[in-house]
Amino acid sequence: MAENYNAPADLNRFRTIALGVGGIGLIVWAVGTYFNVEQGLRSWLLGFVFWGGITIGGIGITMLQYLTGGAWGVVIRRIVEAASRVLPVVFLMWLPLAIGVTSLYEWTHLPPDDFTVIGRGAYQTPFWWIVRGVGYFVLFGVMTYLLNDWSAKQDKSADHEEAAKWLGLATRFSGPTMVVYVLVISLATVDWVMSLDPHWFSTIWGLLFVAGWALSTFCFAVLMLAYLGDRSPMNRVIGKRHFHDIGKLVLALVMIWAYFNFSQLLIIYSGNIPEETGWYLVRMTTGWFWVGMILILFHFAFPYLFLLRQDWKKNSKMLSSIAMFILFMRLVDMYFLISPSPRIATHGESLILSESFSWLDIAGPVAVGGIWLWYFFGQLMNRPLVPVMDPFLEKAIEHGHGH
Repeated sequence: MAENYNAPADLNRFRTIALGVGGIGLIVWAVGTYFNVEQGLRSWLLGFVFWGGITIGGIGITMLQYLTGGAWGVVIRRIVEAASRVLPVVFLMWLPLAIGVTSLYEWTHLPPDDFTVIGRGAYQTPFWWIVRGVGYFVLFGVMTYLLNDWSAKQDKSADHEEAAKWLGLATRFSGPTMVVYVLVISLATVDWVMSLDPHWFSTIWGLLFVAGWALSTFCFAVLMLAYLGDRSPMNRVIGKRHFHDIGKLVLALVMIWAYFNFSQLLIIYSGNIPEETGWYLVRMTTGWFWVGMILILFHFAFPYLFLLRQDWKKNSKMLSSIAMFILFMRLVDMYFLISPSPRIATHGESLILSESFSWLDIAGPVAVGGIWLWYFFGQLMNRPLVPVMDPFLEKAIEHGHGH
């Protein structure tokens, strides 16, 4: 039965293309970084946060579908599992940031009498930043290993009763682990992104990434389902209602992303504390202001109105088109969070948009993305495209082809 759901062989072609593009991007990025280390690392961070977010988001969505059930979770499971298994590559992509931490983060050059250095003490040092980073990946790795191991054992079950045992184990594990998962993301994103501006903080920062990375992963999964749904064997599995269900989840996450961002802005605006408002004042200058407006219009308003249409959510081509558009806007959002932050080369000053944009901001994400996709397609082809022994598989297929 498992052999009937093997991935189509033409995914090998995409693997080759992804590796070639990623390799060229890596060479271009390395050459550019040689002449401007800080900009190169900042561009690499952009690619790492975007593509690594799909991997980390895959871990969360794997647990979410175990907790909530539903047909969408059965058909999407192998895609998000494969995304989560790219974690070893994501860790390798984190190593340049760990090696170059003193060339990327301005807090490594603050004077000893700076209030953040005094207040945070050993926590804000390169050594403990690296130690915490390794710890984050260990925790994510344990989650990924157990969830994927139990899923593989479910495929090898002798009957549905044994398969249900593994399903129940994964479900019980996912409940408390989801709390740990959100906390780890909060700590990791504070270290990796928020600390680019050492004098700014936000208590909702982690939730911005929890929602944003989940949105990125769902959009990526829609693209994969739309492609695989036109080919054997997934054309026997995927139906319009599957896309409709996932489209509703994408709509919900678009609204949650907007809600969290608005909440952060409203609280900081109301408090009007200098330590908090500076982050927004930089992003309200000429150039960055328009990037913020683009995010409001095209990361929220346009997808929101588009996804209100029920018939468009059921159409795989329409939904995959908006999913690709949202993914691009997710990259713009990451750029908006990362690029205006203070720089070492300018002694802690931020740059306007025209001065901060570099061609390395294209080379970095392309290099990371090419390597990420190459490994992802390999992982996707290693297992059947659906959990063949899942007790709910038949009902999930029937649901997708219903009215």
